[in-house]
Amino acid sequence: MKLLHIALLSAVVWLTGCATTGTTSSPPVEKAGATTAVESAGRTSPHVALFPSGPLRPIPLASASSAEVASLAAPADLWERIRRGFAMPDLQHDLVQDREQWYAARPDYIQRMTERSSKYLFHIVEELERRGMPTELALLPYIESAFNPQAVSSAKAAGMWQFMPATGSYFDLKQNAFRDDRRDVLASTRAALDYLQKLYGMFGDWHLALAAYNWGEGSVGRAIARNQRQGLGTSYTELSMPAETRMYVPKLQAVKNIVANPAAFRAELPLIENHPYFQTVDITNDIDVSLVASLAGIREEDFRALNPSFNKPVIMAAGTPQILLPWDNAKVFERNLQARREGQYASWTVWTAPSTMTVADAAQRTGMSEQDLRTLNNIPPRMLIRAGSALMVPRTAATRQDVSSHLADNGQVFFTPEIVTRRTTVRAGKGETVASIARRYKLAPAMVADWNDVRANAAFKAGEKVVVYLPVRAAASAAARSVSGSGNDRTKASQRGAAPKKSSGAARGGTPSKQKRR
Repeated sequence: MKLLHIALLSAVVWLTGCATTGTTSSPPVEKAGATTAVESAGRTSPHVALFPSGPLRPIPLASASSAEVASLAAPADLWERIRRGFAMPDLQHDLVQDREQWYAARPDYIQRMTERSSKYLFHIVEELERRGMPTELALLPYIESAFNPQAVSSAKAAGMWQFMPATGSYFDLKQNAFRDDRRDVLASTRAALDYLQKLYGMFGDWHLALAAYNWGEGSVGRAIARNQRQGLGTSYTELSMPAETRMYVPKLQAVKNIVANPAAFRAELPLIENHPYFQTVDITNDIDVSLVASLAGIREEDFRALNPSFNKPVIMAAGTPQILLPWDNAKVFERNLQARREGQYASWTVWTAPSTMTVADAAQRTGMSEQDLRTLNNIPPRMLIRAGSALMVPRTAATRQDVSSHLADNGQVFFTPEIVTRRTTVRAGKGETVASIARRYKLAPAMVADWNDVRANAAFKAGEKVVVYLPVRAAASAAARSVSGSGNDRTKASQRGAAPKKSSGAARGGTPSKQKRR
């Protein structure tokens, strides 16, 4: 048995040696095109690398330097990264050259625009690349707002992407008494790219999509249909459109050309690193804007440049759980916030008006001066605060609860014109009482009695003068009726045989003077 075991072991060693013979120097070379299917005998063929057009060949130097070949080197700056993502067809038009000359003649304007954009451009490029969209679109805020997130047009479009109120609401950009997300860097960029993708899906052409972004998809659709009925072309340059829309894409093309080759236009683009400018930071409690800036070690104006949607001195965590801070200052803020464990973070809160009231009454209830309440809540003169309005007011030490999410997202301030009254004298009719006068002018009987120093159930003599305080327009109407009524009394008196009083001129036999024409 032992001899049999030795024999079998020897046979295995001998067979192994045969299998490895000739393989010590190099592995066998696999042939291109060998089958990878499972063979009928149950064996699989070895893995074979397949190439689109046979074996790899060296890339010519000319091809390697062209834009068709992706560079393995990281972009030197954000401008280079944008150039690499250009994917829209160039617009060839005289208006493009006109806009190129306009921008090239204003180097200071270009400098201001591009420096302002350095805070936001990296995020926009990141979002475009994530969606697979042309990076030319990162330059669109130069055309819309010169990258000013506080810009407001004459048509009430707001933010660096210039959203109209209705369009902003459609794309879920909150607009309330405390913030306007049309100005928010992250929210407005998300909405703008959503809108541009929607428009490109409708028209299948980036130039037409941009025209629709400026003019509206309905207007572009009707212009296309009109040209189709007339047998005309439907490209951007062939449509009839307003002058602003006609110049829209040429402006973007001009900026694109300057970014692509600034030296050709004697333009200098400021260095924008290919690195995030800001970082999102979570907040869990309402906190004053001034406190955030202090804990982050930045100026309040720098904070507002990154968070332009806030229009009040406090940030409500329930509505905006994240803020933006410069990259290096985000960690500073978090460390300082953790170290600050005592006291409140917010010195402001929201108070809801229980009824319609004057600004003076609201100020008294909230412990503010009337002027401060007006300024903080943008209350115009001669207006009453309507019931349900959400007003920003000082937060007391006893207030522990932060502003609710419902108020933070939906709080609004509503106004109604303040009613200005005027002291007016009316004449009582036959059998008139305090109650009937009050009913006639929709007043409280107690007020009519108080104004005339009589009891609430008192009666007036016919023709007696009664004092009431009426709104200005109603007072004018009442006065006119009173004059008309006294004139009727004179007419009636004349009909009863009493001669009306003549003018002094007529009494002397003279001719009354003619009325002057104005």
